Amino acid sequence: MAIGKGRLEAFSDGVIAIIITIMVLELKVPHGKDLESLRPLTPVFLSYVLSFAYVGVYWNNHHHTLQAVRSVNGSILWANLHLLFWMSLIPFITDWLGESHFSRWPVFCYGIILAMNGIAYRILALALIKHHGEDSLVAKAFGNDFKGKISIALYPVAIALTFVNATFSMVIYVIVAAMWLIPDKRFERLLVDGEEEE
Repeated sequence: MAIGKGRLEAFSDGVIAIIITIMVLELKVPHGKDLESLRPLTPVFLSYVLSFAYVGVYWNNHHHTLQAVRSVNGSILWANLHLLFWMSLIPFITDWLGESHFSRWPVFCYGIILAMNGIAYRILALALIKHHGEDSLVAKAFGNDFKGKISIALYPVAIALTFVNATFSMVIYVIVAAMWLIPDKRFERLLVDGEEEE
């Protein structure tokens, strides 16, 4: 049974806002009074910036995706909750990553959580396409989802590289985030075209 998408959007926006709030609360104020007292916080701040970028990318893509969606069903609601579950682990792993100064196991686990977020988003996309049909606006917007597939393929490489050098893994995580920071116009273009046709 199809239902409106409003509650899914509102709930998702609320959860994502809480995730960002939890992450920023992990940035502790230094006890010193000079700039040197900020130095120990550098890894924590850098891990926050990277994770903020990832959460921002997911929020942005989630928002654009839902603009092409007319309704949702039970499968989509569960797929969305599955995505939010993995996103909700980002503050925990971000804190561990920064506090450990990017040590092997936190970097390894960070990659696992990023990969699971990517897979969860793909599952949500497939559920939306199945519900709306292969000829729907959402299906056309996703297309072959080149960036999504590349991201999911790069995470296992980065995870494996933690056993060689965790810095290489972090570089890949940054590259994937940067790749998604380039605006994706697929949904906007299709939505504008659809409005012009009407």
